[in-house]
Amino acid sequence: MPVPVPSDVPATHREVRLAARPGRELTVRHFTVAEAPVPQPVPGQVLVRTRVMAVTAAMRTQLTGVRLPMPSFVPGEALWGSAVGEVVAAPGGGFTPGELVHHPYGWREFAVVEEGRLRRLAPDALPSLAAHLSQGATAWGALRRAAGVRPGDTVFVSGAAGGVGSLAGQLARRLGARRVVGSTGSERKASRLRAELGYDDTVVRGAGPIEEQLRRAAPDGIDVLLDTVGGEQLAAALAVARPDARFALVGALSSQLGEDGGVAAPVALDAGLIITRRVTLRGFGLYAHPDLPEEWTREFGQGLRDGSLVFPHTLLKGIEQAPRALCELVQGRHIGAVLVEL
Repeated sequence: MPVPVPSDVPATHREVRLAARPGRELTVRHFTVAEAPVPQPVPGQVLVRTRVMAVTAAMRTQLTGVRLPMPSFVPGEALWGSAVGEVVAAPGGGFTPGELVHHPYGWREFAVVEEGRLRRLAPDALPSLAAHLSQGATAWGALRRAAGVRPGDTVFVSGAAGGVGSLAGQLARRLGARRVVGSTGSERKASRLRAELGYDDTVVRGAGPIEEQLRRAAPDGIDVLLDTVGGEQLAAALAVARPDARFALVGALSSQLGEDGGVAAPVALDAGLIITRRVTLRGFGLYAHPDLPEEWTREFGQGLRDGSLVFPHTLLKGIEQAPRALCELVQGRHIGAVLVEL
């Protein structure tokens, strides 16, 4: 049976629902902000009040209904995604009201969450709640575990202005990289990458062939690729790879942010180059490394406090701003993570 919630919890809350699947262009008209009863937990569940939620490029793909390795959003139903919240009621006794937790049901002001899908957050682990929603764990794991960045390496990060890439340049430098190159979609973003986020040089999409720009930016070739884009940029990285280069593939933005919002990013790769240069290509997903968030939080907290790391992000306020936040992310209007404070 559902357990009564504290008297200060409202009877209703707001949630963002998918109104219609988008076609070529994603707009706020594809969403609706609806009022719904606050759900009541049963033993084994926890009622959480959401404080901050993230929007990510993968959500654009989940809107389309194409076949995915994760569930797609359903028209008429609330969206979901990574969020930080506060425990309000926990009838099973596994959590305590007031605890901070990470949960997977953002896009709503209150959520009932199974105890096994919650991760406790130490209040003093990071300087802000928003920092718990960085995508730095993916960047850290890909560079440290999948690609194994070594002192003296030249590192290329595709999609360097995104949630992963805006931290990856700093982390590559932290791991000893000699030179770090990033790609992005505009000179405005490229300037910030070079000035603030650890990048020595940049490749700008649309400013000429990617391979030519990358050869100029990394004249001695690259040792490591952290790829969030796929497509032409992956092929260009292979063309300039040094012997024993290590590639960590974490995303396919070239497809996810395209017209169909899919996950496939087909590209022709030269098998001869892979063999003769002994290039390692490895896919990396955070879900396969459950110990990484805790490791990353320690590293990130230290870096934020001593000033050796910064967390680029945009924070919009109010759940009604969530549709705009996702549309602006898809349009490439921001650098770093895009978050909504509820």
